[in-house]
Amino acid sequence: MSEETLTQLDGEADANARESIPVPAPNAPEPMSMGAVLKVVTMRRLWYAQIVSTFGDFLALFAVITYMTFKLHATPQQVTGIQIAYLLPIALISVISGVFVDRWPVKTTLVTSDFIRAGLCLLLLFVHSVYGFYASLAAISVISSFFSPAQGVAIRSAVPMHGLRSANALMQQVMFIMRIIGPSIAILLVGAFGAHICYWLDSASFIASGTLIASLALIVPKKANSTAAPKSGVGGVLEDMKVGAGFILHHAGLLFVIVALAAGMFVMGCFGPLIAVYVRDVLHALTKTYSLASGMIGVGLLLGVNALNAFAKKMSNTLQVYLGLGGIALGTLLLATLPFVAVTIFGCFLIGFAAAGIIVPSQTLVQQETPPELMGRVGSTLMSAIFTAQILGLTLSGVLAQYTSIRRVFLLCTIMLATLIVAGKLWMEPKEHAVTS
Repeated sequence: MSEETLTQLDGEADANARESIPVPAPNAPEPMSMGAVLKVVTMRRLWYAQIVSTFGDFLALFAVITYMTFKLHATPQQVTGIQIAYLLPIALISVISGVFVDRWPVKTTLVTSDFIRAGLCLLLLFVHSVYGFYASLAAISVISSFFSPAQGVAIRSAVPMHGLRSANALMQQVMFIMRIIGPSIAILLVGAFGAHICYWLDSASFIASGTLIASLALIVPKKANSTAAPKSGVGGVLEDMKVGAGFILHHAGLLFVIVALAAGMFVMGCFGPLIAVYVRDVLHALTKTYSLASGMIGVGLLLGVNALNAFAKKMSNTLQVYLGLGGIALGTLLLATLPFVAVTIFGCFLIGFAAAGIIVPSQTLVQQETPPELMGRVGSTLMSAIFTAQILGLTLSGVLAQYTSIRRVFLLCTIMLATLIVAGKLWMEPKEHAVTS
């Protein structure tokens, strides 16, 4: 990419920073419902592909966790390491993979990623050690770092601007539903047939996903400066990364939602390891309470996505993000100050419900505000922020709890989120401008 292009994009980024968050124009079309979005053939097949591949993913992941826990008698740190092994490559590689997603054909990237992951899943059939599982899941995760930003480009290409929120809500719905039902189904299958059945199903799900995407007539808008061949080598990659980072840093609205989403995911990462100990040591309750409390986070996420999509169509993306941050902060405050079972269950539900107010609007804003030639880089930066925050939450939560207490960790989360809300209002909230479909 030439210096002239860099200057042009920096100028566009500055202009975007001044113009900022899109709001519906007076004559803008009504936001599309989920049903209307699914009538778009390309979007419907992308959704089907998401369902089968995500289902297979969760089956394999929880089958690995079940096998390690009950067959290999892994320690809690080793089980947590499985999640880190799956998240870390995406956190580290996504910023680089986004450069190639912007260069490569989107459909080819999606299909190739699915078929490669189908082969990698079969490697799990031959793994019988903790570090073998780490390596296999990390390899799958590396390929996923290319698939996810390419999927974001495909959704933006398939759906009109006024349908992006519903499209993202549909994709997140799949994730939350599979997160709720995946563990139970995996445990049943492992108990009845062994872990290998889950690995076969995961591989088959990626083949099905890739085949569905291969059948699409995916038309991606022509990118600016597409006639100029991108620079090859490390220098060209670093230059493209610089352009993507510069666009985000100069766009106050995007920077805010990326930081906000990272903060929300950090809190969610803290909850994974700590909520069980909180129930045991603070509430002095039984495992039944832990199951209910942790399940409420998933239920809250699922209901939050649907409620916001149904009742917040006229609400700006930034307002939803503020409400989401505030809701998570209130939930962590309740857990920190009122250690009662009923309050804990409600607090977990509130945290999940409010997190939906960050996840979907953030993704939608990224798709609306990012030029087509930068979609891979900006989308992958968002992914990197999400997964890095989750890893930090997983690793730091136990350390912080040792030096303070679990309730104080939750209180620190409340303070962090409240500070981010104030910072967003003071420094990261530009003027609104109208946007049409």
